[in-house]
Amino acid sequence: MPLSLLPPEMSLAEGRALPRWRRPETMLAVMAFGSMLAFSTWMAVAANFVIEVVAFDGSDNGWMHTVREIPGFLAFLAIFIFVLIKEQSFGLISLFLLGLGSALTAEFPTFQGVLVVTFISSLGFHYYETVAQSLQLQWLTKSEAPKKLGWIVSAASAGALLSYALILTTWEAFDLSYQTIYWASGGFCMAVALFCRFAYPQFRSDTVQTKGIVLKRRYWLYYALVFMSGARRQIFVVFAAFMMVELYGFKLSHIAGLMLANYCATMVAAPYIGRMIARFGERFAMLVEYSGLLTIFLLYAGLYWFGWPWEVAAALYIADHIFFSMAFAQKTYFQKIADPEDQAPTAAVAFTINHIAAVFLPAALGYLWLVSPSSVYSLAAAMAGVSLCLATLIPRHPDKGRETTFAPPPVAQPAE
Repeated sequence: MPLSLLPPEMSLAEGRALPRWRRPETMLAVMAFGSMLAFSTWMAVAANFVIEVVAFDGSDNGWMHTVREIPGFLAFLAIFIFVLIKEQSFGLISLFLLGLGSALTAEFPTFQGVLVVTFISSLGFHYYETVAQSLQLQWLTKSEAPKKLGWIVSAASAGALLSYALILTTWEAFDLSYQTIYWASGGFCMAVALFCRFAYPQFRSDTVQTKGIVLKRRYWLYYALVFMSGARRQIFVVFAAFMMVELYGFKLSHIAGLMLANYCATMVAAPYIGRMIARFGERFAMLVEYSGLLTIFLLYAGLYWFGWPWEVAAALYIADHIFFSMAFAQKTYFQKIADPEDQAPTAAVAFTINHIAAVFLPAALGYLWLVSPSSVYSLAAAMAGVSLCLATLIPRHPDKGRETTFAPPPVAQPAE
């Protein structure tokens, strides 16, 4: 298509005056919908696919997820790509790559083939998420960010919801193959990327972003929270659905039904979580999140200690996901304490920090899983406890110069 036919570049102020469907925040929601539909399909089908078709055990599953997280660890390289390609364009290229990798997943049903295709789709997913997080912080004002991020999370949940609903209603009814499911979801994701490329303007951020790696001492608490979140998150992503298949014999339709309920709850809860963060602050939200996750992971271990029925495991799975959906409080906390020009480079660095543990943890815990699955969840509970302690250091009203409770309170200005 000739460059003259591409949508024009415009400022965020001009973009906010467009019809609602063409505004910056709507584009973020559409991208989130498409990416989560593809990613959720991959997650919903992966456990059954690798066990039933490729004959994975717990260790193989751990290695697959370790490979899946390598692009996340390399997310800091996006900083150098931003010098060559505008963030919005790079985000759409990454979204397209996510769809392509997802579509190819079932075409290579061997251990090596799964690892290669997983790496491709993960490359798209993690670079898309890096860019999306940066654009969210740049395009949304501090006052509106918690509520609009809640709606973006809700849109992502709607994408997952559609994925699981279609799998649940068509998998057995039409005797679908894994290839059909992966190509349908991946193809839709690629179509969303192309739609966003030509339907939305190139939005110009108000602040020029720093070109280079940014690591600042005053962001240390944010870095610590991100690191612990990434380590803890791996245990849920890698082993929760795998446990339902291995321990309770869940079929693909059962997993899809469980995730369908999961995202129904999240889609409804996310906007209210955004309002809660806007009203009570990030500290309160994170204390609630980490207290809940600590309890849930201990109860996960109890599934193996006491042999509780699948209904308990399913309830824990849904509650687990709702608490994890509160994690965008980390983004708004950083937005309040950061220099505006640090949003893009720090989003990339934060993704790398988030995935430091992810590179080795799934494979290592895969071996531990073979010996003692309950120990894996006990370790996750300990991680949630560390996060809870870190959250107590967040001020009620974080700001630049007031990043932690160790910082001195703001000096009252004398009356005129």
